[in-house]
Amino acid sequence: MKEEQKVRPWVAAALAAALIFTSLALTQPARAAESARTVIPIGRAVGIKLFSDGVMVVGFSEVTSAQGRSAPARDCGLKEGDIITHINREEVDTIEDVQSVLQEVGGQTMSIRALREDEPIQFTAQAVQCSSDGQYKLGAWIRDSMAGIGTVTYWDPETGVFGALGHGINDVDTAQLMPLQSGSILYSDVADVKKGQKGEPGELKGAFQVDRDLGTLYANTPGGVFGTLSDSDFFQASQPVEVAGRDEVHTGKAVIRSNVAGDATEEYEVEITRIFPENDQDTRNLMLKVTDSRLLDATGGIVQGMSGSPILQDGKLVGAVTHVLVNDPTQGYGIFIENMMERA
Repeated sequence: MKEEQKVRPWVAAALAAALIFTSLALTQPARAAESARTVIPIGRAVGIKLFSDGVMVVGFSEVTSAQGRSAPARDCGLKEGDIITHINREEVDTIEDVQSVLQEVGGQTMSIRALREDEPIQFTAQAVQCSSDGQYKLGAWIRDSMAGIGTVTYWDPETGVFGALGHGINDVDTAQLMPLQSGSILYSDVADVKKGQKGEPGELKGAFQVDRDLGTLYANTPGGVFGTLSDSDFFQASQPVEVAGRDEVHTGKAVIRSNVAGDATEEYEVEITRIFPENDQDTRNLMLKVTDSRLLDATGGIVQGMSGSPILQDGKLVGAVTHVLVNDPTQGYGIFIENMMERA
């Protein structure tokens, strides 16, 4: 499920967040009551755009110069997945920043600061002048942003915080979590659906309104992306529901709320077939199977872009869809909503 915007590949997306409120009945100390957490389950597809904090190295290429062919970025020790943050003393956050600094420095030796698995590293490199266009280059493919369609899981009207996807936004080439500098969700209609087949996941195809931001992202985590809503009218239609703890989730019937056509959100029947051993770091806490013939006819099951679709069971929000089984699109995985909210 790819969608290109310049050099910016898509990502699939959705939303999550909530607060815990406790109420202590002081006049009845033996019956201290705890008020239930409530949020609004959404299931609405949105456009998501993310700009990285630094630029990510996603590949290498050789540069042809008067001295021959070389790849300075690879030769100096950089690896795919490294996040370049500074060249000399200049902070670089975009591809344009890197290109500008390289032309200023020219063929002189430069210092490159980067992050590798969140640890700072430093290299010394020397760009070479490309014979074909005269530009100074390091021979690295870099990425500074991503864009795509995903599903909002929930919204907390008390705080304005939303959560989406149920998993992080990873670079499509390196599988590394993209470091977030800024980002937003955009109004989107589902314009088309590519149905899922065995061995070939389907996808939602969205039409973004790039001039209509709905909210701002503040975190990209392994358990979802989170932000604050600026257009509160967008999520007002649904009613709040209680948030289930992981010990309340069980195998059996459930529903997912998804937007697979236009801007309409509907509930579809599924069955939770398995609960996996507790692992707060995993986004695959449960397995589910689509049983609703309407969704099977429309999409073939779970498709890319549905990540973040809220899962409801016994009238409570229990989780969010995160992955589809490539060899069986009628089945997929989900994250406990409790685990998702902990990351918010």
